[in-house]
Amino acid sequence: MRNSIYMSKTLTKISKDILAYNKKQSRVSKEICEVLAEGLSRNLPKAENKIWHAHPVWFLDGNPIVGYDKLKDCVRLLFWSGQSFKEKDLHKEGSFKASEIRYTDVSQINKKDLKRWLEKAQDIQWDYKNIVKRKGVLKRIAPPKKSVTSKPIPKSVKIAK
Repeated sequence: MRNSIYMSKTLTKISKDILAYNKKQSRVSKEICEVLAEGLSRNLPKAENKIWHAHPVWFLDGNPIVGYDKLKDCVRLLFWSGQSFKEKDLHKEGSFKASEIRYTDVSQINKKDLKRWLEKAQDIQWDYKNIVKRKGVLKRIAPPKKSVTSKPIPKSVKIAK
């Protein structure tokens, strides 16, 4: 990503355009946006992030996963496939599969909840990338296959030859 910088401690990239978006907000909204941007980037390391339709959005393989935007009296965190997460704190938004949570203070952001929701966002996706091609019909994307990594055999274990 050419137009990005690394956050100091997380070594994750956040687009310069998103940083500029955050900087334009009021003090309270800016704090919320900064915590969300860092949390999204840290927990979605393979996601591309950019300003899309005037708001910060994170994408996996071109599919919008999560984003946030400043509303009149709050910052809204939106998960495109969030209704499928079955989470009580996320509320239905719109006529498709999106859900949201709204923040008026940075202290309302529960980082454990955010991490859990972002894990679900990677596994539970509806194909918004191709919604126009499908004339408004959403299809569920198969969850990514988890890679199985083998652990090294401890030296104390003897292997028969």
